[in-house]
Amino acid sequence: MTALHGFGLGLRPQHYGDLLAGDAPVDWLELLSENYMVAGGRPLHMLDQFAERWPLALHGVSLNIGGSDPLDRDYLAALARLVRRARPHIVSDHLCWSRHGGVQLHDLLPLPQTEATVHHVASRVRQVQDALGTQLVLENVSSYARFADDTLDEAQFLAAIASESGCGLLLDVNNVYVNAHNHGLDAQAYLDTLPRDAVRQIHLAGHSADALGSGLLVDTHDAPVSEAVWALYAQALRRFGPVPTMIERDDHIPPLAELLAELDIARGIAADALQARAA
Repeated sequence: MTALHGFGLGLRPQHYGDLLAGDAPVDWLELLSENYMVAGGRPLHMLDQFAERWPLALHGVSLNIGGSDPLDRDYLAALARLVRRARPHIVSDHLCWSRHGGVQLHDLLPLPQTEATVHHVASRVRQVQDALGTQLVLENVSSYARFADDTLDEAQFLAAIASESGCGLLLDVNNVYVNAHNHGLDAQAYLDTLPRDAVRQIHLAGHSADALGSGLLVDTHDAPVSEAVWALYAQALRRFGPVPTMIERDDHIPPLAELLAELDIARGIAADALQARAA
């Protein structure tokens, strides 16, 4: 498995036709794993077409790496089959829990940030990596509440899991910004705590203010990347260097041209940040 380079998009069905019909300046595509963990049909037909033209990354939402239920062996077997077919450059999921008592919750819920959780997650990461035959990459999730018995801050928690398990990190810059707002974190200190060599990929997305007026920011993926997140992205690149970066949009999905324009913004910010880093 080789590393990704450049700037990608999260592949959504709304853009299948435009991507395959044209010559869009996209260096790679990220696919939602669960959409292609099937026996056959159109999803795998489309997967094969995209795999012929672009490097791929796989990104899951149902691994439940931090949960207390045993790892789902059927899910892992299906993911392993997909990895063999798609030959992705990165396989990622979220550092969260999403299932309990056999019930899938369809939310990416935060974990208690303790040494015990670090050991628990690291053990499960090693099981997943053995089953897939490749490194697992874990994404920091957005959150709206914390556990009272947290003993590590969020960045320390991520760094400890990466160190103990050997997993990589998918840095969602929007989630760092959202959590910094929601929990009063220092976003620059957060970036400075993460190990430089563990960050394999970056996600950029939009967020919204809580419609109920709580004052929280919500990771909605329904809007362009905000100016504040672009600024934090530049700070991240000055620390981590050239990291493959992509735009995510899961609601209010615009025409492909609008996402390509956002990718051009990312390219420009990256060029300036990396030039400043090298000076």
